Amino acid sequence: MDWARIKRLRIETGRPRGAWAGLDELIRIRYRARDFSFRPRQPVTSILAGRYASRLRGRGLDFEELRRYLPGDDIRAMEWRVTARTRQPYVRVNMEEKDRAVLLVVDQRLNMFFGARNRVKSVTAAELAALGAWRALDVGDRVGAVVFNDEKILEVRPQRSEAAVMTLLRRVLQLNHELHAESQVEPAPEKLNHALEAARRLVRHDMLVVIISDFHGVDAQSERLIADYHEEQQRIARFLRRLSAPLLMIDNQGDVVDQVRRLLGVPRRRANG
Repeated sequence: MDWARIKRLRIETGRPRGAWAGLDELIRIRYRARDFSFRPRQPVTSILAGRYASRLRGRGLDFEELRRYLPGDDIRAMEWRVTARTRQPYVRVNMEEKDRAVLLVVDQRLNMFFGARNRVKSVTAAELAALGAWRALDVGDRVGAVVFNDEKILEVRPQRSEAAVMTLLRRVLQLNHELHAESQVEPAPEKLNHALEAARRLVRHDMLVVIISDFHGVDAQSERLIADYHEEQQRIARFLRRLSAPLLMIDNQGDVVDQVRRLLGVPRRRANG
């Protein structure tokens, strides 16, 4: 798929157990997501690398380099301490950031209604969606979503407002609460591709797309079920590598925010932090 930036959050398979997400819990996640970003400039321990910024250089907030002063440089960018120490004029070069949007693709199909001791995959997906949505809003990005189950696809166009995030969370909860072990709905592996097509219609240049799923049905042309989980995992990893998309593995048994922080190389916050 030919969109600008793609990240995948894949949720590991667990054992069946019923649970549903709550709005209060998804709102509280906002206050645990204040010092990291899904954008790729991260600590060296992060799974991500680099930063998707514009090629424009100027007086933005994102530091890029120090270099020798050249005729025509803005004197307001002069780095006086380095200039005084080296006795040569140096300027500070920053990278301008473009307006951004984040699109979350959130899987709430029946295959997500399985889990481990703490939660089912569909709840983990809901928490990750909340984490991504709040973080995008807090750094000033627009945020939208494609939320889907085996029967329907709900779209939330990217906007920069708390009301938009609340709408997004309610769409996620709507489909999350429709999940039941005794559901008569037929599983639809092909719905993943339908959701990706819906996402592609919403994607604009330089948009960040985060897909939150266990990727059941990633090969819609194949009717063969892969019995070996490790073989399936490797197949999905190969699929993502072809798209140059990093893969973040999230476990149902651990705290979602702590896992994401660890994968992004961000130190765990203290309880009173």
